[in-house]
Amino acid sequence: MIVGAGFAGYECARTLSRTAKGAAEIVLLNPHDYFLYVPLLPEVAAGILEPRRISVSLTGTLPGVRLVLGQAHDVDLDARRVAYTDPEDREGTLDYDRLVLTVGSVNKLLPIPGVAEHAHGFRGMPEALYLRDHITRQCELAGAAEDPAERAARTTFVVVGAGYTGTEVAAHGVLFTDALARQNTGLRDGPRPRWLLLDIADRLLPELDERLSQTAERVLRGRGVDVRTGTSVKEATPDGVLLDDGEFIDSRSLIWCVGVRPDPLVASMGLPTDRGRLCVDEYLGVPGRPEVFACGDAAAVPDLTRPGKVTPMTAQHAQRQGKVAARNVAASCGHGTARAYEHHDLGFMVDLGGVQAAANPLHVPLSGPLASAVTRGYHLMAMPGNRVRVAADWLLDAVLPRQGVQLGLVRSWSVPLDTETPEVARVPR
Repeated sequence: MIVGAGFAGYECARTLSRTAKGAAEIVLLNPHDYFLYVPLLPEVAAGILEPRRISVSLTGTLPGVRLVLGQAHDVDLDARRVAYTDPEDREGTLDYDRLVLTVGSVNKLLPIPGVAEHAHGFRGMPEALYLRDHITRQCELAGAAEDPAERAARTTFVVVGAGYTGTEVAAHGVLFTDALARQNTGLRDGPRPRWLLLDIADRLLPELDERLSQTAERVLRGRGVDVRTGTSVKEATPDGVLLDDGEFIDSRSLIWCVGVRPDPLVASMGLPTDRGRLCVDEYLGVPGRPEVFACGDAAAVPDLTRPGKVTPMTAQHAQRQGKVAARNVAASCGHGTARAYEHHDLGFMVDLGGVQAAANPLHVPLSGPLASAVTRGYHLMAMPGNRVRVAADWLLDAVLPRQGVQLGLVRSWSVPLDTETPEVARVPR
C-alpha cells in the first residue's frame, strides 16, 4: 500500500505496477484521483493553464493499481493497518503487507499574528484556483472603486517567501495583473498593479545557485516587482500587512509561500523524526520496521552525495526516490535486490513567465528565452501525461489575450492557511 500520490507516491506506484505485472495487489490511498504536477501550479493561478492540464488521472495512467480515495489519519504499525476518511466523511481501514509513506508536505506556519486568518498558501489546486479568482476579483473591484486609496490597496499583492514557489508566483502574477489592468477600463489610466516579494533571507532563491538568484531578481525588478530581502511580516490584518521595519502596506492579498513542513501524519506515528521528517536509512526503510518504507517530503533520506545531510524536499529527489522505494519493496518480497538511494542534483529551473526563466541544467547557467525553452521542454518530458494539452495552452497564451474571469468556485474559507490537507478544498459539511 502506498499512501500519497505526489511525485514519490506516483512514481512508486507506476514502477511497482510494471515490476509486479499482476503478481501483487497494489493499493494507492490518496485524497483525490489525480497526480498534481506542482511545478506548473503558478501558471494555473496566472490563467495560463487550465486546472486539468496539470492534473494527471491516477486510474487512467496506473494500470494494475487500485485507487482508494481517502485521507489517511492513523497508522497502526503493529496491526499493519491504515485508517482513513473518504471524501464523503466515511471512515475506513486498509490492511497492508508492505507500506510506503509518501504523504508529502503542507504549508509551513509561523507564529505571526493574523497570518493564519488573512493569508493563503500555495500547495494545492484549490489554493491556486482561489488565488486566480481572488486576483481577478480584486482587479475588477478596484476598477469599479471611486476611492484611489481603495483602488491602490486592491491592486497591491504581497508574496511572502522568495523561494522557488514565491518567486514564480510573483513573476507570473505581475504579468497576469498587467493583462487584467489593460482590459479593465477603470484601471487603464491608473497606476500599475503593485507586487511585493518579501523574504527574510539576503537574496531571492536562497537555496539555489546565486546566479539563478541574480537572474530572477533582475527579471522581477525589470517588471516592477518590489523585491525586499531581509524583510518579514510582523502582523497581518484585513486591511494590509505590517512589516518588521514598521511600514504598513495597504493590501487585500497576502500570499504565503514561506515553505513547507511534512504532513502531520508523520508526527502522529510515534517514530523517530528529523525536523518533522520520518527517519529512514539509505534504502528508504524505517529502522526497526522492515515492512515500512518512506520517501519524498515526508522522509529524511540520507544524502549519500553529502555525508551527514538529508536530501532536500524537491520533486527531483521525490520522483527518483519513488522508483528506488518500489525496487526495494519488490526486493523485500524476494524480487530483485535492494539499492541505496543516491542522486546528484541535475540543476534547477525557475519559470519567470513570458519568455524569461533562470536555469542551470547540468549546472550550466542559462537565462532568457533559451532558459525558458529548456525549462518548458523539461516540464513536458517530466510530466506523466497531458503533454499535448499543456503545449497547446502555452501556444494559445502566446497568441491570444489572457482570459480574466473569476468563477467563484473556491471561496476564501475553503482554503485556510492552517489546513492539513491543502490538496482538498474545505466544504460546508
